[in-house]
Amino acid sequence: MNIAFPLYDDVTQLDFTGPVQVLSRLPGASVHLVSESLQPIRTDSGFAVVPTTTFADCPPANVICVPGGPGIANACGDNALLSFVAQQAKTATWITSVCTGFFVLGKLGLTNNRNATTHWGYTHLIEKFGAKYVKGRFVIDGNVITGGGVTAGIDFGLYLAAQIAGEDTAKLIQLALEYDPDPPFAGGHPDRAASDAIESLRPRYARVAENLLGTL
Repeated sequence: MNIAFPLYDDVTQLDFTGPVQVLSRLPGASVHLVSESLQPIRTDSGFAVVPTTTFADCPPANVICVPGGPGIANACGDNALLSFVAQQAKTATWITSVCTGFFVLGKLGLTNNRNATTHWGYTHLIEKFGAKYVKGRFVIDGNVITGGGVTAGIDFGLYLAAQIAGEDTAKLIQLALEYDPDPPFAGGHPDRAASDAIESLRPRYARVAENLLGTL
């Protein structure tokens, strides 16, 4: 089973390393970190990762997952990345994204008229990219799954693991990872966060949102 994550500079590392940690444990899984070349990819966390294969050499994927990050607007204008995702999506069993990775799927029309989600800071843009916003940690519409922001990729990964290999296998993976969230604060979503905290983050997301709109 081939699971492909197309990467680009300024990708959010947990957007892909979260689901990679889950999905790589599926029986027979082969994870591919894919880019146009094998040059290191800069993440938003201050370190780089090395792709395992190129767009040209990646085998057909059973699962394609587009992660998000501050560089997503550039990714939406990257013809090599867009062509790779479009080609893989023709035969993939599952077409997925985490966080703002949704916008690559939307740019390609892969989520047209489908229910979808993304990071809370960008949900107001979903309909401009042809989909219908539905609040959720992750949203399933046919063979398309879109995850919410960053850490939602782990939950999405466990759900997908259950669809592929069964619930018992997914539960074993969850236990092996000791994934039992118990955050010290209750402010991880706008529904529970203080309004001043929400407003303090909006300018950061506004800049990326403006760049995303420029790709339409």
